[in-house]
Amino acid sequence: MAKRILIVDDEPRYLRLLEANLRTEGYEVATAQDGLQALEVFSSHPIDLVLLDVMMPRLDGFGVTQRLREFTSVPIVILTARGEEQDRVRGLDLGADDYLVKPFSATELLARVRAVLRRAHPPTDTGQVRFFTHEDLKIDFARAEVWRGEDPVSLSATEYRLLLQFAHNIGKILTSEELLTSVWGVEYKNDKEILWVSIARLRQKLERDAHTPKHIVTRSGLGYLMPPIES
Repeated sequence: MAKRILIVDDEPRYLRLLEANLRTEGYEVATAQDGLQALEVFSSHPIDLVLLDVMMPRLDGFGVTQRLREFTSVPIVILTARGEEQDRVRGLDLGADDYLVKPFSATELLARVRAVLRRAHPPTDTGQVRFFTHEDLKIDFARAEVWRGEDPVSLSATEYRLLLQFAHNIGKILTSEELLTSVWGVEYKNDKEILWVSIARLRQKLERDAHTPKHIVTRSGLGYLMPPIES
């Protein structure tokens, strides 16, 4: 079944261009020209991915991302203007999975869409072990659910895949390049910004104190690791 992508952009030219490129690749497409319309379309159609412009009337892309993250983990790719680094960071911090900088080519667009959709389906091959625990953190691999103590933790597909890298490599230092390649894809191996924001967001959700993390620890100049539990 074809994946349905919601494109949200107040610029008709961009909207038509994005729609044409995605339909050519076999995707179904829904469109909206402002943030409030985007939320209406999302609530009335099954959507697999959202391409979301930042600057829009009525409700901007940040507002839409924040609203969507209150009830769904659907992948979100924000579209930002060249040089607007603060927009990319803010979008990722609110829960977006990726970003594209305008102007971009059809090739880059389609590659990012494929990568994000691929990450939206977490790996299920975990051998014979169903549960993983690390202090107050618990992962149910079979259900792709995460708990902190008695409280369920809502993670995006990208955040879950990032967490799995640490759980499957407990005690091993993972470099930024290793994490970016395994979670986002080889084309992201130098995109440190998206990793920094994603780890910070994951810590906010998993750690009792994000400033003194116990689950995802930084080793300065080397990378990150999930420390083994001391017996």
